[in-house]
Amino acid sequence: MDRYAVFGNPIGHSKSPFIHRLFAQQTAESMQYEAILAPVDDFAEHWRAFVAAGGKGGNVTVPFKEQAFQLAEQLTARASAAGAVNTLYFDASGQLWGDNTDGIGLVTDLQRLGITLKAKRVLLLGAGGASRGVIGPLLAAGASEVILANRTVEKAQAIAASFPGKVIACALTAIPDLAYQLIINATSSGLTGARPEIAAQHLACCELAYDMLYGKTPTPFLVWCQQQGVPKIADGLGMLVGQAAEAFRIWRGKLPEVAPVLQALSAELGR
Repeated sequence: MDRYAVFGNPIGHSKSPFIHRLFAQQTAESMQYEAILAPVDDFAEHWRAFVAAGGKGGNVTVPFKEQAFQLAEQLTARASAAGAVNTLYFDASGQLWGDNTDGIGLVTDLQRLGITLKAKRVLLLGAGGASRGVIGPLLAAGASEVILANRTVEKAQAIAASFPGKVIACALTAIPDLAYQLIINATSSGLTGARPEIAAQHLACCELAYDMLYGKTPTPFLVWCQQQGVPKIADGLGMLVGQAAEAFRIWRGKLPEVAPVLQALSAELGR
């Protein structure tokens, strides 16, 4: 039976084994998928040991996406643009490829939510790896402009330089007074019960507020957006399932249906 795994540290919380088990059942694929805890400074050796034991491919989560980027022998265009890898696979010649499915996971979830990106201006909060991986796919899906706001403006500027004319970098305290139809929180503020400190005026034209984090209840950012009158909010659970579906397609050549798995995962979380 073909083996796949997700590598992370920590990893016990990962829902990836649950998701891929349902994908395998749905598509009648014979495979197993596990979660592997790797030491922070020894991801590469744990990956090689997994492959030596028959591993066919894997997902990579925090804090190993940059290490996986360095490990891959070849990179897809979207992995190169993201500067990070979350999916590893082998081609027919045995070369190790790195891909990044986070962006397509976000875009497909936005489509599921009824959001059309064409000609929309996006306010993206946070300039970490999560943001870098989704900017290219957002623009490819039709977004007219991405305003990238970060506490440290230099980090945002470094990312914006890869997308000349399409991405504007700014500080969280100096967001341009423009109409934003979509606002995405890619910071980890919700993990500490906080939210990005942005002015409520930026929500005036917002059709959807999206937080890449997810949990049993809405994040502080989403609660605040709802209180300010934003008509629609969503967390990152759909993005999680969407990026997993794309990884599954890469490995097995079949794109599973997201909706039933998302429903089962929501039930699993008690939502």
